Amino acid sequence: MDQITNVMEYQEIARQKLPKMVYDYYASGAEDQWTLKENRNAFSRILFRPRILIDVSKIDMSTTVLGFKISMPIMIAPSAMQKMAHPEGEYATARAASAADTIMTLSSWATSSVEEVASTGPGVRFFQLYVHKDRNVVAQLVRRAERAGFKAIALTVDTPRLGRREADIKNRFTLPPHLTLKNFEGLDLGKMDKTDDSGLASYVAEQIDRSLSWKDVKWLQTITSLPILLKGVLTAEDARLAVQNGAAGIIVSNHGARQLDYVPSTIIALEEVVKAVQGRVPVFLDGGVRRGTDVFKAMALGASGIFIGRPVLFSLAADGEAGVRKLSPLRRTE
Repeated sequence: MDQITNVMEYQEIARQKLPKMVYDYYASGAEDQWTLKENRNAFSRILFRPRILIDVSKIDMSTTVLGFKISMPIMIAPSAMQKMAHPEGEYATARAASAADTIMTLSSWATSSVEEVASTGPGVRFFQLYVHKDRNVVAQLVRRAERAGFKAIALTVDTPRLGRREADIKNRFTLPPHLTLKNFEGLDLGKMDKTDDSGLASYVAEQIDRSLSWKDVKWLQTITSLPILLKGVLTAEDARLAVQNGAAGIIVSNHGARQLDYVPSTIIALEEVVKAVQGRVPVFLDGGVRRGTDVFKAMALGASGIFIGRPVLFSLAADGEAGVRKLSPLRRTE
């Protein structure tokens, strides 16, 4: 592990170490996976015009996100079921994020609960939320996240139903029997049934509300005082509606290309969202970020910060907490 020079190397180690069902779940996208490739390819079409003879002896990469100071504009995106990657799962990720002095977003579908993650020690954490058909479940989750000291809600708005991830259908993906979706354990929603197709797709079809609309964004503001980020915005029209409906920020995201295939890459969508928002709320980006240069490109095009997902999972699978801890110096140096 000492010779890791970039995050792509972690992916190869993870591929070798993980069971096929788990690796495919983390790595794959929807249908033809065109957007999955495009998330990366689009970055490679954006070039720099470097200026020279500028004093760069002192560099400050710190920034503030929703008023919280972090060491650099690179945060951790919500990724489900991290204990499939490594036994310490979200605990390891939370500790690594704290050590790097940055923000971790915990997935609703984590294999560790909000309370467990809070127990790892201090740190600024956001909670990613899926809206269940049963609004009491939602209200309870939000209250628990507040009590556990989470500082914002990242509401996922691109998943009224799960994208068709063909690898998961082929592998009949399900959560390994020794794991549970910890946030739902007490609600008897923590287990996933084995099905003839993707167990997660069946879970989503049963539990997640397809009628989710802008009125629910308003409703969420009545049950929590935490700032709400809308995760999954790709157009200027929706960016304007997000601001009008009280969002505290926007995450330009195509769900790691796992939802609707043939949507633009996030780095391409970023520009129209930034223009539409006109500085009224911060705009963040996730999807396809693998290099420090990608972060720089996103910032140069108006992002206030970026979130990384798969690199965290792959480094976690490869080397546990130590792997995730290594991401920060790598990115910072790049």
